[in-house]
Amino acid sequence: MSSAVEPATVAGDSESAGPPVDPDYPVTPVPLHARKPFFSLAVVLLGFTIFTPTMLAGAALGTAFSFWKLMVVIAAGSAILGVYVAMMGFVGARTGLTTVVMARYSFGTRGSKLASILLGGTQIGWYGVIIGTIGDLTAQALGWDSYLARASVMIAASILMCITACYGYRGMYWVSLVSTPLILALACWVVFRSLEEVGGFSGLVSVQPQTTMTIALAITTVVGTFVSAGTQAPNWTRFARSGSQAVWACVIGFLLGNGLMILFGAIGAITFHEGDFVLILYNLGLVGWGLVLLFGNLWKSNADTAYAFGVAGAELFRKPRKTPFVIGGCVIGTALALTGVHNHLVDYLSLLGTFIPPLGGVIIADFLCRWRRGIPEGYTPQPVHWRNLAVYAVAAFLAWLSGEFEVGIPPLIGIVAAIALTMFLHRVFGNSSADREVSTSTV
Repeated sequence: MSSAVEPATVAGDSESAGPPVDPDYPVTPVPLHARKPFFSLAVVLLGFTIFTPTMLAGAALGTAFSFWKLMVVIAAGSAILGVYVAMMGFVGARTGLTTVVMARYSFGTRGSKLASILLGGTQIGWYGVIIGTIGDLTAQALGWDSYLARASVMIAASILMCITACYGYRGMYWVSLVSTPLILALACWVVFRSLEEVGGFSGLVSVQPQTTMTIALAITTVVGTFVSAGTQAPNWTRFARSGSQAVWACVIGFLLGNGLMILFGAIGAITFHEGDFVLILYNLGLVGWGLVLLFGNLWKSNADTAYAFGVAGAELFRKPRKTPFVIGGCVIGTALALTGVHNHLVDYLSLLGTFIPPLGGVIIADFLCRWRRGIPEGYTPQPVHWRNLAVYAVAAFLAWLSGEFEVGIPPLIGIVAAIALTMFLHRVFGNSSADREVSTSTV
């Protein structure tokens, strides 16, 4: 592959010859003619990270730090998140592949199933959490007490999100284009009301912390808000026309967009003692606008989630279409929501956030070591790349230990350990014999 944006060939996939069955290319590289302009990509990624539940993380930070120290924490955490996701996004643009398909080259055709199960399974769980949240908050706003009413809202919302995800990139683009400006406008308005509540900016700065939190834990909270979802940034950046476009779109989405949502949540907690803007709007008597914000925001975010487990399912079962897996995952996620699992699953999903980032670290380092100049034509990945799987296991264990002993920032430790170990072992042992046989065909 001689061009920086020419997609790699996915060897061994029968669907790579001839026209794709799915216009979103879930298991094959996105060809040049299907790449999207920068504005479109930035809209999709910004819509992905303008996510109201992120404000709850900001709320936890807002009451624990003075304003300027809070800004330092948000900037540091957002910078770590932004750099990591930008690197993942660059890999997606250069290869034209989703995260789970790129994992075939890093972990092997069978080893990559670990990535598909972890990433796809986590997203199904998050989908259920969001569907359940929609049902509960809608019932709270409208004063509904019956389970049937909440269940009806959950099912109706899930159908809408499922249809959007089935439309793929195009559907998510239009939903993001409409809803993101509205959500940002409402958020800015609530910030304005918050400043009125505390006597202006000087009053906000003078508010003293009410709780305590270590700097490391606070940065971990910021990074952890979207590090798992950010690992799947290639699902969208593979549509970029260049690596630099992918990098800047990720910076806008994950550094700016995610950072703003954390800041908004922190300000809401400082002034109204509530980090969720939906509930703030409810408390201000603006139930209608609260519901608009709730549905608009969670619609686009959960459609992205459904899309992610759809492409993971397509890779897992080596099928050329994502739609059956989008539908199946939505059914499972809705069933989880109907059983009330959203009230118990968040801690479990947060734990998975420790184990997912090292996957991205291995993929980034493996790309830099072996695939920077392209994936050779006719190259078939080995069944299991044991060395990279071992690196992932060690890095994930180190990230888990970091969290258990509250030393350092677990997601960052997992990412850095995975990148460092992968590069070190590649330098020491070089390519595998299978890689060496085809390395001369790279252009």
